[in-house]
Amino acid sequence: MLRKVNQIRTITGTLQIEGSTLDEERITALIEGKRVLGKVDEIAEANGAIALYKQLYSLNYTDERKLLKSHKILMNELLKTAGIYRTSDVGVGGKDGVVHVAPPCGQVPNLMGDLLHWLSITEEHPLIISSVFHYEFEFIHPFIDGNGRMGRFWQSLILYNWNNYFSVIPIESIIRDKQQEYYKVLEECGADGESTLFIEFALQSILEAIDTVGNLTDNSRNSTE
Repeated sequence: MLRKVNQIRTITGTLQIEGSTLDEERITALIEGKRVLGKVDEIAEANGAIALYKQLYSLNYTDERKLLKSHKILMNELLKTAGIYRTSDVGVGGKDGVVHVAPPCGQVPNLMGDLLHWLSITEEHPLIISSVFHYEFEFIHPFIDGNGRMGRFWQSLILYNWNNYFSVIPIESIIRDKQQEYYKVLEECGADGESTLFIEFALQSILEAIDTVGNLTDNSRNSTE
């Protein structure tokens, strides 16, 4: 029950961070294969996210081919270049204009190769590893679109591979509730050139997500007594 609730909250959260208006009720209906009224692009985004999160239990998070395949699953209905690193330079916009100029597209393959190699050899704690990866992925911005969703998914994937308890932890929904802080911390870390603030933000979000599941479990127990 918790896994299903988490999947719904997670997918709804990660999509709403990107501006989707689909709520948990409509995401539930899509997961159950029901027809849902909504914007065509939002339905396509939801279908991609639902398909991607089904892969959570079977992916090797250090495998670049799996990462590219995951992006294709996520964005297949939205991008002709789904599953392919960007071939143009991009800037990340904010309310005050461009807040981050991503590395040149020609550097993306090497930067992602280095990042994934680091994942395969680092001996840091998985909580730290997942948070560092999330930040570095957003900094590199390897795809033309879908980077936020992919970064959040990959952090969840790393955590799940460490402890499958994270299959019931809705981290993305917590980040959605702190969306403005999320973007602000990413901007500040980009300006400072280091990820400490983002790691602290991510760890606090994970803790809050764990507390949320604890509350759900307590309420479920109380309702059955």
